[in-house]
Amino acid sequence: MATMNISLPDEMKAFVDAQVATGMYANASDFIRDLIRNRAEERDEAFAVERLDDLLEQGLASGITTRSLEQIVAEARMKYRCD
Repeated sequence: MATMNISLPDEMKAFVDAQVATGMYANASDFIRDLIRNRAEERDEAFAVERLDDLLEQGLASGITTRSLEQIVAEARMKYRCD
């Protein structure tokens, strides 16, 4: 595993040390890795929600179709070759 040195203000270092002292983390590195993983997950979830909102807005803006469900499915299969 690679090593990386970072500088923290005294207050942040005290916070990291306090988190390790709870026993939830073996050391400061475990805590920092957990923070990074959680932040990445939050970012990915936020992106997914934003994308879904965009798709819903596009769907609502597209109006009501006169095509049947069978026609829609057939077109999707042709477009994505999912026979």
